[in-house]
Amino acid sequence: MHKLYKPFILLAIIAHLLLTPSSMAREQDIREAIVKIYTIYNQPDYYNPWSMHGPRSSTGSGCIIKKRKIITNAHVVSDQTFVQVRRYGESKRYQARVLSISHHADLAFLTVDEPGFFQDVEPLELGTFPEPQTEVHVYGFPLGGDTLSITKGVISRIEHQIYTHSSVHLIAGQIDAAINPGNSGGPVISDNHIVGVVMQSIGQAENIGYMVPINVVEHFMTDIQDGTHDGFPSLGVLLQDMENPGLRRKYKMSENHAGVRVIKIFPSAPAQGFIQTNDIFLSVQGHPIADDGKVEFRPKQRTSVAYYIQEKQVGESIDVELLRDGTVYKKTIPLTRSLEEDWLIPMEYYDRIPSYYIYGGIVFCPLTKNLMKAWGSNWYNHAPPAWLDLLSQNHTPEGIDEVVLALKVLASDINVGYHKFSNWMIREVNGKKIRNLKELIQHIESATSPFIVFRNHQGQEMVLDRKKAESNHQKILQTYRIHSDRSDDLR
Repeated sequence: MHKLYKPFILLAIIAHLLLTPSSMAREQDIREAIVKIYTIYNQPDYYNPWSMHGPRSSTGSGCIIKKRKIITNAHVVSDQTFVQVRRYGESKRYQARVLSISHHADLAFLTVDEPGFFQDVEPLELGTFPEPQTEVHVYGFPLGGDTLSITKGVISRIEHQIYTHSSVHLIAGQIDAAINPGNSGGPVISDNHIVGVVMQSIGQAENIGYMVPINVVEHFMTDIQDGTHDGFPSLGVLLQDMENPGLRRKYKMSENHAGVRVIKIFPSAPAQGFIQTNDIFLSVQGHPIADDGKVEFRPKQRTSVAYYIQEKQVGESIDVELLRDGTVYKKTIPLTRSLEEDWLIPMEYYDRIPSYYIYGGIVFCPLTKNLMKAWGSNWYNHAPPAWLDLLSQNHTPEGIDEVVLALKVLASDINVGYHKFSNWMIREVNGKKIRNLKELIQHIESATSPFIVFRNHQGQEMVLDRKKAESNHQKILQTYRIHSDRSDDLR
């Protein structure tokens, strides 16, 4: 028996010697392109919008691709003041800079100007949109150590998910490889090609993480070719599922029809003039829409109808099929604006200073999700309920561009009686409705009446003596050590 096994052992050793160097070389090539990213960032204080929270540090991962670029997550370098990168197996850090960033897609491209950084590195190639059950390796530098970590898993599902960094609903890949803080921005590799970029995980679950799939990466790359980042387009409509038989009959849907009902068209939306309220949205780009609002993007794989809209670039057109009063219509609609223009309350902002204006010691600003998050990690339970109600229906109404707040009052003798007032939603200034913060400023600074009257959404008023407010203006700013009465974008 012992002699019988010798030939097999010898064959196994030969196979190992022949195969191992090749696989190790491929593995080494991938590792050489992986980088650790060191970020110093400084976030604005949205409750004191003239201030910053102060510098903090974080780390993430990335990889080198063609044209001297490093791809990573936007959240790895958002609000950055200084970025360095370090190649796998090396000790030297190189200063990097951000070339392009998409906060919606949670992607960023960096580069290093020092020539030696990219020397002798084979850039990683982009792969194709992977199938579920594809075996993948995740490369990165998670917490718990300083050296490269490689974990293995499969892509367990592909569907639309909320991207935590931006709150945007986009196609994403779920993977079961171990993902931890520090992995963000690292490549997801299959067959030696990038098929995704690690972006987030679910803390309460075991080995459930998400990646930005390669088709979203390619959309971003195409978008920025003209030097401008436009984001993802929107038709500007609100849709309702049509699974109820009575609802289907009311809108004259036959047994052969499936689709979703248009219940609202947003102001100035691309859909205006092409689509009407109560139209039934039957297909997009020739792909039928199911009664639950899902489309098939691959055989037996379904996701949100937004998939085929978000494949397009802003400025392109999309073909839709509609049912209106029992008649089918075909329309080609130019996608003239990005999805963020649908929102009344902007989602997360990064790399910018918040807007604010101070008059009579009252601090005015737009309502944003960043401001809501000033209420802490449990902000969705602690932020003012009226704000949360608006966020749950977050669509721009007619006649208003943003919600303007009287955020708080900087106590002084001219605003006595209002010192406890905060978080007001301002509807009118001197009896005139306002669309946005700029209009509020215009109404104040063009006023000739003796009083400035602010009315909130409940009908309450704050009245200031205009001349006293103006004469005490600089004193209030000096008292509270505020360098300017307004943000740079409002000067």
